[in-house]
Amino acid sequence: MALSGGAKRSIGIICSKVRSGHHRVLTMSVKGSCSQSIIDDVQSGSGFPGVFLRRYSAASSSDQMGLIKKLRERTSAPIKDVKSALVDCNWDIEAAQKELRRRGVYQASKKSSRKATEGLLALAQNDTKTAIIELNCETDFVARNDIFQYMALSLAKLALSAEGSSQQVAGAFPMTPEYLESLKLNLAHPKISGEMSAQEAVTELAAMMGENVKLRRSFAMSKTSPGIISTYLHSSPQSGLGRLGGVLSLQVEDPNADMAAIQRVGSELAMHVVANKPLFLSKDLVSSDALDNEREILRSQAEASGKPKIAIEKMVEGRLRKYFEEVVLMEQKYVMNDTVNVKTVLDNLSKEVGSPVRIESFLRLEVGEGIERALSPCESIIAEVG
Repeated sequence: MALSGGAKRSIGIICSKVRSGHHRVLTMSVKGSCSQSIIDDVQSGSGFPGVFLRRYSAASSSDQMGLIKKLRERTSAPIKDVKSALVDCNWDIEAAQKELRRRGVYQASKKSSRKATEGLLALAQNDTKTAIIELNCETDFVARNDIFQYMALSLAKLALSAEGSSQQVAGAFPMTPEYLESLKLNLAHPKISGEMSAQEAVTELAAMMGENVKLRRSFAMSKTSPGIISTYLHSSPQSGLGRLGGVLSLQVEDPNADMAAIQRVGSELAMHVVANKPLFLSKDLVSSDALDNEREILRSQAEASGKPKIAIEKMVEGRLRKYFEEVVLMEQKYVMNDTVNVKTVLDNLSKEVGSPVRIESFLRLEVGEGIERALSPCESIIAEVG
């Protein structure tokens, strides 16, 4: 090994011999200051069988910190993973970025079975229709990340432009996640860009965030003509995003009616839908199964009072009216004025604009609803004690 005079003075070679089975391994640690890697791993047959040299990178400590910071800004990956990829790729930032993506996609597939109960609703609208999607993750921390929020809004715009969402149908038109994920996205975020399928984009986002990320559901609602679609998002970190959402379609007979007045009341009704959680639009739309189930529960409660049968039937009917006020939108007390119900609000609006106005359909979504949430350690202890 030939070295310059300056290098010879600062180099010390420490050799240690370790026996392992029938092989003798010689480990050499070369110390000193070099402008480039001193030597790569010695290949077998090079004249030094069984010899391995520890390789020192050309990058200085300050350069390494700069590369770590730059790659972290590009990918949002944890610092530990960023450094590991750079070391494995000999501080080549482009190679390390590809390596991080490869590792991340693999790790994302392993995380796909974990519960994702947090996330955001994202909403997109144009003149004729509205689309809303739910993008889930595992923690509220990830839901606050700007890349996650950008992806949610991009998926909502994709749902709005999807062919299936343009159908002129009454009510919310559902789109399966599989259908939406098969469509192409053109992303333009500093940390995730280019054309890819929605599924690939969600998988890459999961890799970047280090959590299970899932497109759970999506809906589109077309406007009836003449009419409007009103929306409301609650707990909104920015425009078009929220944790609870209401979408409501109003139809008016006269196309020359005051649409501004209808839009004003429509916005309040969308807020009402979020706050009061109606299950049905009108009493005649309450399913027979739901009605029979509620009637049976109410009858059992009334019979426990020990009153005569005639009194029990009156109690059941009275409590059924209360049930309708709780779950039927038209029967609910108006969130802006609890002295009237929603039906009265629509009657008053119809008089104001000089034409009948009615609710065509509505939709209410809440992040994570219906997903069984894992209890925290503290909640588990309380549950056990309780």
